[in-house]
Amino acid sequence: MTLVRDADARRTRTPNALMTTLATPTQGGTGAVAVWRVDMPAGRRGPLHAIDAEQVWSFLDGDATIELGGRVLEAAAGDTVVMAADVPRRVTTEGGFVAVVAAAAGGRVYNPDGVGDGCEMAPKGTDRIVPPWAA
Repeated sequence: MTLVRDADARRTRTPNALMTTLATPTQGGTGAVAVWRVDMPAGRRGPLHAIDAEQVWSFLDGDATIELGGRVLEAAAGDTVVMAADVPRRVTTEGGFVAVVAAAAGGRVYNPDGVGDGCEMAPKGTDRIVPPWAA
């Protein structure tokens, strides 16, 4: 059993959000699950990307628009969105949101249109990476 104190949580700032690692294989986890918090301020739009693992997003506060495999979903506080593996997605928000995300540990993010487009998720020249907040 591991206690990860808030003061010890790993925080990763991207151009669009603050990711707070709650439990992952490198921070208090057993290796099966990665859990992190996403704080996305108002008026932000994340990059188009895909991940080779299912993710479950539970929205605690605010609202978001999720482009998911050609569909557009509107999520608000109290809603949960299950994002299948390998489905292109983009998360945007007008008013900001806070969500907690759970996924299988080791899920790798990639550009669904090809290798490394230079976006924040898969830097130029890379193929698939485990994001630091999920490692």
